[in-house]
Amino acid sequence: MSADESSPLLVERCADCGRWVHPPAGVCRDCGGALVAKPVSGRGTVFTYTVNHHPYNPEVPTPYVIALVELSEQDGLRVAANIVDCEPDLVTCGMPVAIRPDKGTGGAPLFAPA
Repeated sequence: MSADESSPLLVERCADCGRWVHPPAGVCRDCGGALVAKPVSGRGTVFTYTVNHHPYNPEVPTPYVIALVELSEQDGLRVAANIVDCEPDLVTCGMPVAIRPDKGTGGAPLFAPA
């Protein structure tokens, strides 16, 4: 997937210095410039994760993986997501992942092994 308008994930980017900012902040933390929501490539790696076994929501089957995915656009640019299309025991830190076009039950982005 290319970083174009069809990308399902938007992240704020500074119009002045080009830094990506997440979570949304309104102004750039580095230069104070205005931020604009832009599509990202949807590629990244699993930074850290946990496997949830407790059924908090009956619509979400357990176990499921909750992860911080570091996006390829910039070091330290991380989003909370669910990892799907993979057994929870096979998820590892550093694993390459790509976003899926659909969202999870709670609206979280879904990433799958790349």
